[in-house]
Amino acid sequence: MAEVVLGIETSCDETSAAVLVGEQRRPELASLVILSQDVHKVFGGVVPELASRAHLTALPAVVARALTEAGVTWTAVDAVVVTQGPGLAGALLVGVVYAKALAYAGGRALIGVHHMEGHLFAPAIEDPDLAPPFVALLVSGGHTLLLDVPAWGRYRLLGQTRDDAAGEAFDKVATLLGLEYPGGPAIERLAPHGDPARFTFPRPMRDDGFEFSFSGLKTAVLHAVRASGDLERDRPHLARAFQDAVLDVLVTKLERAVRATGYRTAVLGGGVACSRALAALAAERLSGRARVAVASPRLNADNAAMIARAGWYRLGLGERSDWTLDARADLPLPGLEPAPPARVSPSHSSRL
Repeated sequence: MAEVVLGIETSCDETSAAVLVGEQRRPELASLVILSQDVHKVFGGVVPELASRAHLTALPAVVARALTEAGVTWTAVDAVVVTQGPGLAGALLVGVVYAKALAYAGGRALIGVHHMEGHLFAPAIEDPDLAPPFVALLVSGGHTLLLDVPAWGRYRLLGQTRDDAAGEAFDKVATLLGLEYPGGPAIERLAPHGDPARFTFPRPMRDDGFEFSFSGLKTAVLHAVRASGDLERDRPHLARAFQDAVLDVLVTKLERAVRATGYRTAVLGGGVACSRALAALAAERLSGRARVAVASPRLNADNAAMIARAGWYRLGLGERSDWTLDARADLPLPGLEPAPPARVSPSHSSRL
């Protein structure tokens, strides 16, 4: 008999619900509803209190629509999966409390999952044969993580950002350039019109190890903007130079991790993985060495389908949350293990 899992995501500024239907390890996406909160564009970033209130208002209708589009009723749902963390505390709390109420009232299984584990599982929704071992680069507004994934549920942290996440850097630089929020898509639309030789920005920590840093790059853009005598003229060139610098760093680190592990698959996940430029550069650099698995943009943005998929895996292990489940803005990634020593030495080429 097919199982039906309802997923709920409210970690930031998207209110989302999704339904997965299937058997064992090959669930199919029956519906996905994502309601973005446009109010934050006025402020150039997410206002936590406004996000929480918007989730509270929208969530019941979003869940109802997801069930309707999936062609199932609440009585068919076997389990409720919800983002427990990390994220904005108030926004997370709205989703967790709503999911707990649904599960408790209906006598359904409940499980809270980690938001970044959801991003890790996103490509598996469209590519059910995707399986570890692989290297994963998870890049979002709040996180930049490079993982060695020897098996589902086992994650070895190779490196992470020491300061700003890549997605946050995109948002802040977009503000400096007078572009709309969110910054990543705005910069990607503008960058193709820029001359890559007009400006050159630093590639922080590109040539060493697996750690990331983007605060210095952001500052370099700030100085270039202030020095520009004509920002309208220079804007596309600045966007191109910034995007090239960030993607070069991200893909160089990913390529180094693939070489170090010897894996034949690399996974891209997180909101920044919506970037076609990032996916294209990764595929180009890893050609002949590893295939690049990346979900469609809708599944890389914050969404309930990826949360439901991560929950599907956890439910399959027999895991359940009890009624003390609470939102955690600093929730640690489950299954995180110490990273093993690199099996091969990084190349000494200019990119590695």
